[in-house]
Amino acid sequence: MDDDIVVEEDDALKAFLPHGFGKQETKANKTLQIERSKRPRLEQPRQEKDRNDQWTGDGLSKAGGDDYDDDGDDDDDDDDDSDEEDEYPVSHEVVLKTHERPITSMTLDPSGSRLITGSTDCTVKFHDFASMTPTTLRAFKSVDPTASKTSASSETHPVHHVEFNPVSPSTLLVISAIPQAKLLSRDGESIAESVKGDMYLRDMHNTKGHISEITTGTWHPTDRDLCVTAGTDSTLRIWDCSVRMAQRDVIVHKSRAAGSAGRTRMTAIAWGASPQGNSSNLVAAALDGSLVMWSGHGPYTRPSAEIRDAHQRDTWTGGLDISSDGRTVVTRGGDDTIKLWDTRKFKTPVSTVSHPSTTSQYPTSGIRFSPTSTSIITGSPTRSLHILNPATLKPDLITPITPNSPLISLLWHPKLNQILTGSANAETHVLYNPTLSTRGAAT
Repeated sequence: MDDDIVVEEDDALKAFLPHGFGKQETKANKTLQIERSKRPRLEQPRQEKDRNDQWTGDGLSKAGGDDYDDDGDDDDDDDDDSDEEDEYPVSHEVVLKTHERPITSMTLDPSGSRLITGSTDCTVKFHDFASMTPTTLRAFKSVDPTASKTSASSETHPVHHVEFNPVSPSTLLVISAIPQAKLLSRDGESIAESVKGDMYLRDMHNTKGHISEITTGTWHPTDRDLCVTAGTDSTLRIWDCSVRMAQRDVIVHKSRAAGSAGRTRMTAIAWGASPQGNSSNLVAAALDGSLVMWSGHGPYTRPSAEIRDAHQRDTWTGGLDISSDGRTVVTRGGDDTIKLWDTRKFKTPVSTVSHPSTTSQYPTSGIRFSPTSTSIITGSPTRSLHILNPATLKPDLITPITPNSPLISLLWHPKLNQILTGSANAETHVLYNPTLSTRGAAT
């Protein structure tokens, strides 16, 4: 036959058959991944918005005290929300589900490549953004910092705090619910451990370490060798990490609350820059309601300033942070308030607002300044991230994160410009904006 045989192309068969032999290169569709990570818009229940006056509500809204208009234009509301999403890195998210219980703390190294989280499931999880793909959103290592190699039946304890050394990110400070702090490498290997003090000594200055549970800790902002821990033994202890966590200074907080016998529990701590720029400030909160500040370089015999009734006595102040310029301190108390303090006039709060607390159930519920201190972030007992204006402490943006689950730990990374949240439902959410954010989850 002279006529050529014509075979019709079968698109389904063509897609099924390989295009070549040997190892095939897999290319990720970055645009598609970003589109899939776009957060769905969750509307706030109208009755909840009316009841809470746009303050403790859980919808994505620009809150500022304006009256809610039942007959308002929904299109205008959507435009306002889009504007807010463009201003803050919250339009997209990546969700990590690597823990089994509430996430109490998180830290990112300065480069933004390695994320480490701590939880009440007694583990510390190590995540590497560079090795993650949409199908491999998991931790590459899990460490129990209190597990003993010598005993298989050793007890495990919840993790209160994890933090990279800001000057030397090869070292990680880990605080568990025991009297000893621990230093790990960025790969999870044990480096050093602090000493447990003698509980039979009455003078805390004479003990070589904490005699009871440590609640939190942090690094010196500029000195790579110094970190501080706060304990339930009414002390702060400064450690020299250049010699395997040798105790350098002991700060004993003498409570003046009636019936306390001069002791209380230290609940939160922050070590930041001072307004003068040539020193640092060490600020701590206590269960007796006090807020105390010392010069970061000492002497520590007496505080440079103390506020006895900063928050209600016997309520746990778990959130504490210092602004980047060292001029302001923000606290989130167990008395359902958020307060802003001026370190130069450390007597009365500059601003106070009501905000429901979750520290009775989750003691590490935090509050943080943004990298430029132009915003403050904190969570709600239900599900939302609140981005507050430091001038008024009123929310510029409220956006839902984890339905019916409190936000506990928060972090706003300066280099990535991404916000991370850890929730009581064991989820870690990495919020970003493809335009504003770089690397990290955006890759």
